[in-house]
Amino acid sequence: MKKIIYALFAFLFFTACDKDDNTTKVDPVVSVTVTNLPADTIIGITPGVPPSGGMPFGAGKYTFFSLERGVVVPSSDSATNKWDIAFRGTAILTNSGNGGPGAGGAFVYIGLFNDLKTIPSDSTFRIENVPTSYAVPFGSNRGWYVYDGLNNLVTPIPGRVLVIRTATGKFAKVEILNYYKGGVTPAASASDIIKMRDQRYFTFRYSYQSNGTKSF
Repeated sequence: MKKIIYALFAFLFFTACDKDDNTTKVDPVVSVTVTNLPADTIIGITPGVPPSGGMPFGAGKYTFFSLERGVVVPSSDSATNKWDIAFRGTAILTNSGNGGPGAGGAFVYIGLFNDLKTIPSDSTFRIENVPTSYAVPFGSNRGWYVYDGLNNLVTPIPGRVLVIRTATGKFAKVEILNYYKGGVTPAASASDIIKMRDQRYFTFRYSYQSNGTKSF
């Protein structure tokens, strides 16, 4: 009887171990929020009056960001696949085409961030052909934002999600939440000085799928 009990115990023990060894643990895809990412912040105003003058300008440099590692990438690595997405003013660049050497791309998904569980199989990823076209369409009411010229404010369009193919061919979804420092859009009545001083600081959230699938 003891031999039978020991044999049964050993069977259950090794069966449990075998089951554990063959179970694939999948880490959940989490949402990460990035705040106050500078995007070629304004350093001056062109001489004169609009339309030829009186326009704000920055240094003309992108801020490069790795969605895989969640860090800003030095501009010295702009010619590598260490970054996935870059910001300069309202322009957003992917590491693809003539924008970088990576296998990136993007398209704008119309819908809610949390509702995008799987990238549709018929999706077409655009690549960079700057300055003719961007993977994320550039301009008011074309991609992720609308520009209110009367009040001089940039506001993200609700229900616009940027679906990004990363430099290494994996996938992420990005939602731009705000364009101003501190994640707070200035009041329409705020001075133009405040509106210019506080703009070009991105707050966004994203989810990155590390296993290479198109599901979040």
